[in-house]
Amino acid sequence: MLLLNSGSLTRRLQEACTGRFQVRLLSQVWHTPLHGETRQVGLRPGQWALVRQVLLTCDDEPWVYARSVIPPRVLVGRSRRLARLGTRSLGAVLFADRCTRRGEVEIAALAPGHRLFDIATEGLVRVPDTIWARRSVFRVMKRALLVSEVFLPAVIRRLA
Repeated sequence: MLLLNSGSLTRRLQEACTGRFQVRLLSQVWHTPLHGETRQVGLRPGQWALVRQVLLTCDDEPWVYARSVIPPRVLVGRSRRLARLGTRSLGAVLFADRCTRRGEVEIAALAPGHRLFDIATEGLVRVPDTIWARRSVFRVMKRALLVSEVFLPAVIRRLA
C-alpha cells in the first residue's frame, strides 16, 4: 500500500507508471507555511520557509500532489541544492543522502474545507469526497523539513 510505503514514493510511482512519469513543478517560493506545517519544522508563526509544490504525474495525469516546507536553516552547506531542484524529485535526493533520516509517517483522510485538500484538488475535473494524505519530517543533518503527499484519485484507481 502506497500510504505505508517507507521508501521513495517517487521511485514506486515511476515503477507503476507504464507511460511518461514526470515531476511537474507548480511553485517554489518563500512563504509562511500552513499552521500545522510551522509546528512540524520548528518555526514560529509568521516565519518564512521555502514552500515547494509539485504534481507527480503519469502521462500528464496527476497522481500525487506533494508539498515540502524547507526552513532556511536547512539550506546550508551541500543542502543548498534543495533550493535548486527544479523538476527533480526531492524524495530521490533525500533518500540518496545517507545523512538524512525520515521520521514517523502520519496518515490522514482529508475532506473539502481542509486547506491541503483544497490546494491538492484544485484543477481536478472531479473532486472526490475524501482523499488520503501522509506527511513526514525528514532530518537533514538534524535540521527538520516537512514533506506532505496527497494521493489523488487517479493513482488510487491505477494501483488499487
